[in-house]
Amino acid sequence: MTPLPRCGWARWLPILDWGRHYHAGLLGQDLLASIIVALMLIPQALAYAMLAGLPPVVGLYASLVPLVIYTLLGSSATLSVGPMAVVSLMTAAALAPVAPAGSAAYIAAALVLALLSGAILLIMGLCRLGFLVNFLSHPVMTGFVSASGLLIAASQLKSLLGIELSGATLPALAQALPGALPGLSLPTLLVGLGSLALLWAIRRHGKALLVRCGVPAGAAAVLIKLGPIVTIALAAAIAGAAAGWR
Repeated sequence: MTPLPRCGWARWLPILDWGRHYHAGLLGQDLLASIIVALMLIPQALAYAMLAGLPPVVGLYASLVPLVIYTLLGSSATLSVGPMAVVSLMTAAALAPVAPAGSAAYIAAALVLALLSGAILLIMGLCRLGFLVNFLSHPVMTGFVSASGLLIAASQLKSLLGIELSGATLPALAQALPGALPGLSLPTLLVGLGSLALLWAIRRHGKALLVRCGVPAGAAAVLIKLGPIVTIALAAAIAGAAAGWR
């Protein structure tokens, strides 16, 4: 079979190239992958938006639109595209001096920051500046990601404990924590610890339990991806019931 000539526009729109070779077999695999991505992306998007100081719905917009754009412009079939905890943390740090978190001015500043970041990345891509990444050593990147993880975990203590906790750095959070502990909310703590325990149990034992119940291993691996969704639903139901009792 004579290969089709490469379209000149395919350099800028790769979908014009790989789209010609797309077939029904790939469609089934992509549908399964899209379901798994949606199950994982929705709770992540909500959490990362709150980590950046933005309304949760903004996380959904930021996670859906880039996927559609990358389908048209992306050249990699394996690259993971979506919100990241480190980017959310950097966004919050950059916007904290501009406006109060969650305000209209804060959201507008976040949009400007996203547009500027996208423009800079586009210019760097057109100028073929990707080689600059080679100058970032692996230990430096590992230390940055590890420290970001610690800071993210510490910043979420306020949500886990139900307290007012302010601070942009780990030392500041550690210093403010003792003074905020008297305001600890026991119901919030119980729901938070229960949610963490449920997530751990599903991740550790969920697949084996489903297989024992007769679920095929492949389907069980997909179903345990529902863990975050199930946890959010249960936590929301408990919170709603508690509010009704009041």
